[in-house]
Amino acid sequence: MRVSQMFLPTLREVPAEAEIASHQLMLRAGLMRKLAAGIYSFLPLGYRTIRKIEQIIREEMDKEGAQELLMSALLPAEFYKLSRRWEVFGPEMFRLKDRHERDFCLGPTHEEIFTETVKSAIKSYRQLPITLYQIQTKYRDERRPRFGVMRSREFIMKDAYSFDRDENGLDESYQKMYRAYCKAFDRMGLDYTIVDADTGAMGGSGSQEFMVKSEIGEGVIAYCEACGYAANEEKAQCIVQKKDVDMAEQPLEKVATPDVKTIEELMNFFNCSSELFAKTLIYRADDKIVAAMIRGDRDLNETKLQNLLGCIELDMADAHTVREITNAEVGFAGPMGLDIDIIVDPEVAQMKNFVVGANETGYHYKNVNIGRDFKATLVKDIRNIVAGDPCPKCGAPIKTAHGIEVGHIFKLGTKYSKALNCTYLDENGKEQVMVMGCYGIGVNRSMAAIIEQNHDENGIIWPMSVAPYHVIVVPVKVNDETQMNVAQEIYNKLLKAGIEVLLDDRNERPGVKFKDADLIGIPVRITVGKKAGDGIVEFKLRKEQEIQDKTIEEAVHTAIELVKAAER
Repeated sequence: MRVSQMFLPTLREVPAEAEIASHQLMLRAGLMRKLAAGIYSFLPLGYRTIRKIEQIIREEMDKEGAQELLMSALLPAEFYKLSRRWEVFGPEMFRLKDRHERDFCLGPTHEEIFTETVKSAIKSYRQLPITLYQIQTKYRDERRPRFGVMRSREFIMKDAYSFDRDENGLDESYQKMYRAYCKAFDRMGLDYTIVDADTGAMGGSGSQEFMVKSEIGEGVIAYCEACGYAANEEKAQCIVQKKDVDMAEQPLEKVATPDVKTIEELMNFFNCSSELFAKTLIYRADDKIVAAMIRGDRDLNETKLQNLLGCIELDMADAHTVREITNAEVGFAGPMGLDIDIIVDPEVAQMKNFVVGANETGYHYKNVNIGRDFKATLVKDIRNIVAGDPCPKCGAPIKTAHGIEVGHIFKLGTKYSKALNCTYLDENGKEQVMVMGCYGIGVNRSMAAIIEQNHDENGIIWPMSVAPYHVIVVPVKVNDETQMNVAQEIYNKLLKAGIEVLLDDRNERPGVKFKDADLIGIPVRITVGKKAGDGIVEFKLRKEQEIQDKTIEEAVHTAIELVKAAER
């Protein structure tokens, strides 16, 4: 492809809306353009990489016996109502009605639709196991789209679904997909970690996420270097470190704390550490109001709380609701006297003589003790794990890192097959419910993750396997006949060898061409300059600083070998 003929609207300035490197570079390098918040169009250069990522996924899925199909993105509500997820998805689901007032949605995920398809076609154990997949656009009305395609309202996903006779069969299908994912992400050049994860709205008995470590990742990974344990923040179990001191309970005391609301202000006021405070947080869980208590220096894990309560929606109560429940302004809530369920974290349950809000504006209680002064409805882990906490598996100190989720695999069990009556006849002619697995890869999110791990101050550094083009040939002076002839010769030889190559035939300054080549991240640059008449060109890898002089044949041969090696 000649660069002069390309639709390649690169940008020199960083767009103000772009907060992270991948978002900035995908816009600056002309890979995509924004249509609305969380909605992007992929331009030719970006779409080439999207297709390469898709092809890697296809090849690894096919090797494990999965079969590709394509479902509709416009889906009838009836199947989601059968599984009760029409309500579970809440406002994230794009809903619409047709001209006959029938309910539809834009597909957020396809468990129900695949289940219905298999139910209608598979009747016998002889037809199982089977794994089906598609690569398709999904739609979720994210509350806060951000970071480009990391959290968008429209995204490309590979979603697969396995159907087995029993749990043993599911284990085998799950392992096949695990292998396929590892191989696919390896080929994409990603440095990833596999962690235990929460099943969320998908349900099921267990799941694992493929996380790419990145400082901008919204997910937090808890991992143990001693035993290899790894889980995301939503799943990581917090182990309570038992206190050795058997402290005597002190008399309850009400203390005036005017204008003292935050933990920091309370620490200064009472002149003690945050470990002696317990926060009482008021939540609305669907139509119910509940209180959740964690230690003052901890953060509540809303996913853990939501799973515990089994609610569809969970939100912090607004100031009006807090006043109604506690008779106090926000910042003075406490557990004593509340006529609602109180969920207490185990860390709080073992505390003694701690400080809480008094449910009266301007007052706190000190020397509060659970059991004597209030009772917990339930004591369960509802906090975020932090670095230094004991590993739930071996007890060694946990480490944490931020990560980007690029893949997720679930053991769904019979959640959807039971709801939709997806059954088969076994060897004895008895009807059995199929056992399911679900497996997803975020395609455009994988693309962004690759950029996050492979860039510098000049632009993208694509791994060869997913680069939109392998080689760019840059003649320094396009009006120099010798240089253009040599550039054209190299270009033709590479094309003949099956190499995806660009020829920058624009009448631009060399610096402009080099900057664009670096920005769009082409792995190999061959520069044809003043030594072209002697058959010498400059050869440079995008990921390295070194520039080498090579003969035309050497440059062509080396480029071909590099590309072929990446394909092996």
